[in-house]
Amino acid sequence: MKIIDELYDYYRNKLTGDEEDIDMLAFAFLEEMSREDLLELINELDNQELNNLMGIYLIETLKGKFASAEFTQGQNYH
Repeated sequence: MKIIDELYDYYRNKLTGDEEDIDMLAFAFLEEMSREDLLELINELDNQELNNLMGIYLIETLKGKFASAEFTQGQNYH
């Protein structure tokens, strides 16, 4: 994805690359993008990039759902 390369090139000497920096960069980037901007980026993805994007989304969303369900179930036992 071209935007990843551009963000990396711009920030590689400005940030440490730790998880906190990357989270901050990603959220700042998303905050500046409109829905249309994001859809345009998605339309530019090749098949592998789109599969990677959806894979990460599915994995992280399912992790959150299972963690939430485990937390809720654990609350019911007390």
